[in-house]
Amino acid sequence: MPHDDAHGHHHDHDHDHPHVHGGADHHPHRPDADDTLTYCRQLEIAVRELLVEKGHLTRDEIRGAVERMDARGPHLGAAVVAKAWTDPAFKARLLADGSAACQEAGITFDQSTRLIVVENTPEAHNLVVCTLCSCYPRMVLGLPPDWYKSRAYRSRAVREPRSVLREFGTELPDSVAVRVHDSTADMRYLVLPMRPASTEGWSEAQLAALVSRDSMIGVTTVKAP
Repeated sequence: MPHDDAHGHHHDHDHDHPHVHGGADHHPHRPDADDTLTYCRQLEIAVRELLVEKGHLTRDEIRGAVERMDARGPHLGAAVVAKAWTDPAFKARLLADGSAACQEAGITFDQSTRLIVVENTPEAHNLVVCTLCSCYPRMVLGLPPDWYKSRAYRSRAVREPRSVLREFGTELPDSVAVRVHDSTADMRYLVLPMRPASTEGWSEAQLAALVSRDSMIGVTTVKAP
């Protein structure tokens, strides 16, 4: 099974660190706050405020960037999958260069990040993991689920992928090969699930509604209602 342990990561997830204070606490806990500020959160606020103060960014630019990130979600990946199911030429481009094909669909990728799309077939099923941290195709799926970031999933998906799939309700015949793909900071994977046979004549919108986040990670398959 394909498996790449070499990571050149810039971690794309938050880490919890001890809450360290150098003197007085400049961010006291408020009654309406969910929790006290972590060290990383305080650092983010300090850097953001300094960039605004020095004129490198405006608050509107920061707000716009946050809104764009919040708009990302599995619906974007589902639309790409549905288009690939209905447009053979687009599917070929998607499998050849996932990043470029997604840009055709209006999804912008960082130039340093390559999206690789792997296709499920009757002979092979693909599963995506990040064994080192939680690298994930956020541009097409949004934020990763908590289980994707868990140590248990990151280790077991490689060691015992069929057991992990069964826990998600995915039973595969022994004749189907399971291929595990390990994401990195500059290489992300997206699964192109198999289209259900009973969906001939469906529109892209109808097909996209069938496609779940988990099917594009590879822990489940797509089933028609």
